[in-house]
Amino acid sequence: MSSGLAFSEEKEMKKLSEYARKGWLFEKFAFLGFVLRQGEPQNIIYSLDYQKEPDEEYFSYFEEAGWTIVCSVGNEMHVFSAAQGTPPIYSDNESTKEKYERERQSMKKVAIPTLLLTFVLIVLSISSQNGYLPLIVGQISEFSSYATLIVLIFTGMPYLAYCYKLKKLEKQDF
Repeated sequence: MSSGLAFSEEKEMKKLSEYARKGWLFEKFAFLGFVLRQGEPQNIIYSLDYQKEPDEEYFSYFEEAGWTIVCSVGNEMHVFSAAQGTPPIYSDNESTKEKYERERQSMKKVAIPTLLLTFVLIVLSISSQNGYLPLIVGQISEFSSYATLIVLIFTGMPYLAYCYKLKKLEKQDF
């Protein structure tokens, strides 16, 4: 089970490296976790990168630096592996900040409208319960607000996590 890449990316990548040392190699992501396959124990490290619709040059860059693609999710999230001691994909604060800023913006595009929609649906539901709107409007609004809350959790929480990571990196710059 994963605790969420937006919240603990480094911890999750270290956990995958520990599994690899025991012979359990990361293959792909599963809902709220990972798919591991049993193999020979390996002393490798994993790293995560976000790049929408990467081209061959993108993957060549990592390959030349000693990183091998393990899997991609949605053609925008990519996990790489490399031998222990390989220089990290992101070695400076500026490139790390750019990475998290891209993800923050991506989550923001869904989280903010979903938050507003959830708020409107809750107001409609309350208005219906107080007799200002027909009961059916309230029932539909309440049911719909549950769906938007789920979307909000999966976009709003990562959005907040990326905001936190960016603030933390900015403090390191000073």
